[in-house]
Amino acid sequence: MSQPLSLDPALIEAAQTATAWPFEEARKLVERLKRTGKKEALFETGYGPSGLPHIGTFGEVARTSMVRNAFRVLTGDTIPTRLIAFSDDMDGLRKVPDNVPNKELVASALGKPLTQVPDPFGTHESFAHHNNARLREFLDAFGFDYEFLSATECYKAGRFDKTLLTVLERYDAVMAIMLPSLREERQQSYSPFLPVHPKTGIVMQVPIDERKLDAGTIVWRDPATGERFETPVTGGHAKLQWKPDWAMRWVALGVDYEMAGKDLIDSVKLSGEIAKALGGLPPDGFNYELFLDDKGQKISKSKGNGLTIDEWLTYGTPDSLRLFMFNKPREAKKLYFDVIPRQVDDYLTFLEKYPAQDARMRLMNPVWHLHAGNPPAPELVSSGGGNQPGTTISFSMLLNLVAVANSEDPGVLWGFIRRYAPGVSPETHPRLDSLAKRAVRYFEDFVKPQKTYRLPDEVEAASLRRLEEALGSFEAEGRPATAEAIQDEIYNVGRTEPRYQDFKAKGATPERPGVSIEWFNTIYQVLLGEPRGPRFGSFVALYGVKESRALIRKALAGDLVREHEAFLKERAA
Repeated sequence: MSQPLSLDPALIEAAQTATAWPFEEARKLVERLKRTGKKEALFETGYGPSGLPHIGTFGEVARTSMVRNAFRVLTGDTIPTRLIAFSDDMDGLRKVPDNVPNKELVASALGKPLTQVPDPFGTHESFAHHNNARLREFLDAFGFDYEFLSATECYKAGRFDKTLLTVLERYDAVMAIMLPSLREERQQSYSPFLPVHPKTGIVMQVPIDERKLDAGTIVWRDPATGERFETPVTGGHAKLQWKPDWAMRWVALGVDYEMAGKDLIDSVKLSGEIAKALGGLPPDGFNYELFLDDKGQKISKSKGNGLTIDEWLTYGTPDSLRLFMFNKPREAKKLYFDVIPRQVDDYLTFLEKYPAQDARMRLMNPVWHLHAGNPPAPELVSSGGGNQPGTTISFSMLLNLVAVANSEDPGVLWGFIRRYAPGVSPETHPRLDSLAKRAVRYFEDFVKPQKTYRLPDEVEAASLRRLEEALGSFEAEGRPATAEAIQDEIYNVGRTEPRYQDFKAKGATPERPGVSIEWFNTIYQVLLGEPRGPRFGSFVALYGVKESRALIRKALAGDLVREHEAFLKERAA
């Protein structure tokens, strides 16, 4: 049963012209079902359980779910939909994974179906059962709506039998599609069928000597012993090579939509041709781009040069990971630690905008797609009380707060937040509490070592002294130190220094020039050790006027530079 989805008439109307990529994909599926006359839309994602679920697995299920939700809105949810998470667990184990215990136990079962390989973790009846369980826990933790299917169970239960017999009947057509894609030596021994050895249980890659259509069997020889066997292609006694298997599955299950990585473009084409040869229709879908590491190289599981789900969730939120998957799926993107803060902050910005948007804009907003049309309310913080609108405290703001708070305790951050907005707490703002904890971890591991503090020159030092004095006026005069009022003072100080005056800025006059970005860059570099930073008025309001004045004095005295140099020296020791 699909999860509930908001379907007010304005939303359905706006969906017809929505340009977000899930709607573009969903429209293809709408047209497909008009042509085929099917009364249900079946989505599929695949998983190879020779390893644990990874970030690519998440991306494929998340993106497919987004297309599914867009389809449901386009059709007013009048056409049932299902999403199958399919595990190819009848595949033979080719090598022992590097990241498992008890490697000798696994090595003893090389070549056998993954559901016949002992579980090296000792928790399930097989290695595949262990990894399948991890997959389901993984998908359930993210709240995906799906049905799990096991290749072994489907083969053994006869769910694929009819289509497998069709493959046997149209064997020559399948071979004609596959052979040109293979190396010459592989062509000599290739068969789409892989019989399971009745004595050893190994999935055999052997030539087929004879096909018996009436009996539904294949005849082959054990290359080691020369013994001849006749094996049914049904009932789980044999399986297909993966490209014919993919095509067979599409036809047997009636899959309408499945996406795949760009590295599988040729495989998708071949499997699509096989599906047609079997009398079926290949699913719609698209090929998404692959992820890159911090050096711009393609991520490889064997190299371990990417980012794992657990690593992302240590520093970023699940919603920020969903957003990363939503954004530009057809473009190669760097998947490394330094992309996390931007994704977290972009998510918070989109979430804050959502309540005020009309139906058309909501369908353009990523959070609609990330949360199946039901995003949570943004957690806003307001310092002024009364009718003042609240704002979101960004992840980048928290990172800078960690820097100046000089503490690894998220509770210290909450001390500043509570003083800024007394009614706010971890209980009222659990998302913010989660961000505060992640900000501490991210700052210590990635930001602090990369900071570059510098001493100000004479002009910069004079301007920073004037800023410190201007901030002092809030305390001396008892003025409310709101973010807006503080920001005005920062601009006013910048206007007094010719270096920072910008007469080309919008609304600038000789009497009241604009302020160049150089002034703010000076603030960020000298006070925060960063090339860029948050809106500084908001930062001072959150951190505190008194504390910000002390920070400026420390910078002018050279203490920030000395402290960071000492940290780097200690870290290198």
